[in-house]
Amino acid sequence: MPAPETPAAPHDPYAALRLPDFRRFILARVLFTVATQIQGVVVAWQIFKLTNDPLALGLIGLAEAIPSITVSLYAGHVADSVRRKRIIVPAVLVLFLCAVVLYWLSHPSQAQVLAAGKVHLSAFNATVVWPLYLVIFVSGIARGFLSPAVFSFMPQLLPDRSLLPNAITWNSTTWQGGAVLGPAIGGLLFAHLGIEFAYGVDVVMEGLALLLFISIASRELPAIEGEKLGLGESILSGVKFIFGNQIVLAALSLDMFAVLFGGAIALLPIFAADILKAGPDALGYLRAAPAVGSVMMAVFLTFSPLRRGAGRKMLWAVAGFGLATIGFALSRNVYLSFFLLFLTGVFDSVSVIVRQTLVHTFTPEYMKGRVSAVNSIFVGSSNEIGSFESGAAAKLIGTVPSVVFGGLMTVAIVAFTAWRADKLRTLEMGAGKK
Repeated sequence: MPAPETPAAPHDPYAALRLPDFRRFILARVLFTVATQIQGVVVAWQIFKLTNDPLALGLIGLAEAIPSITVSLYAGHVADSVRRKRIIVPAVLVLFLCAVVLYWLSHPSQAQVLAAGKVHLSAFNATVVWPLYLVIFVSGIARGFLSPAVFSFMPQLLPDRSLLPNAITWNSTTWQGGAVLGPAIGGLLFAHLGIEFAYGVDVVMEGLALLLFISIASRELPAIEGEKLGLGESILSGVKFIFGNQIVLAALSLDMFAVLFGGAIALLPIFAADILKAGPDALGYLRAAPAVGSVMMAVFLTFSPLRRGAGRKMLWAVAGFGLATIGFALSRNVYLSFFLLFLTGVFDSVSVIVRQTLVHTFTPEYMKGRVSAVNSIFVGSSNEIGSFESGAAAKLIGTVPSVVFGGLMTVAIVAFTAWRADKLRTLEMGAGKK
């Protein structure tokens, strides 16, 4: 008579949070995320009020994306060659100093600096406040190094690979939680206490995040499998790995094009001020709406992780993201707009968690920096390039038509991916489980 099967251990939704270093890592990310979201809301509103030009909003994303993309592949090589904490701490320090400079520039005594930095670009009919863009450019370099280091450092905080799915979900949940608080706090601080105070809060929170990252114990690099590659081969190996894996390539491409065409976040100052007839506090709430949806869905997935049909669910989620974006573009009610942006966050959360799980699961530990760098180019920088695309499209065809076009393109890309990427469509992998 066969022995009875041993019952599976109950799912522990707090497993990763029981690790002290992982808790410090998560808290640092929350503080850092809230701070940078505050900064993003304030900078966008400040530049829009100084320029009154949608292209100037798009240039914010471009100013950050160009340096980030430029250094990403090399940064991925560095993240796989140097202890990751030795990259994270200097990168966060640079971003902290950028926040300090923005705070300094917001002081009334520095008004003449920004006035002197307003340069008219006749080719684009835009006014560029170059000191602000210069700070954003420098921060883009730091983010280019930070992203692969943080991505590859997080799994090293876990003593057991079985904790990885839970850690990924908590990482996404708390990041989205910070993204919920940041825009709302930024809009309220800017509206009621002024730009200088808002930037001051940004500085304090980034400083606290820096101290928490410093407090986390460093980890040795994972052992390299095979021969050590030269610089050029090492930099390109992450690209080769992704293009050699149809599932990961399809998931990254899907998210990249959805973010590139489907995002309306860069144009929210225009929607808030001119279309919905609201102010900076409403802008903060609208900026927070996608993250509210994301964090609620991420919390749900923490307690009820995806088990089957992850690929199909990702495709449906990205399609829903595109449809909700179209609805937002056509809305003229601030509450309906908030709800539709909330839905974009719900759908995006499913896509993000599936994508991150796939990349972590299929990538060897010793390559995670390089693969994350390519992931950053595919998805992370597409946020900034998407901001530029949104601003340029709004300049050419109008704000509402540009967002409707982006949503339609997102749905079309989902249909194409579902047709071509059969392995993703039929993927039956739960969160972190092959």
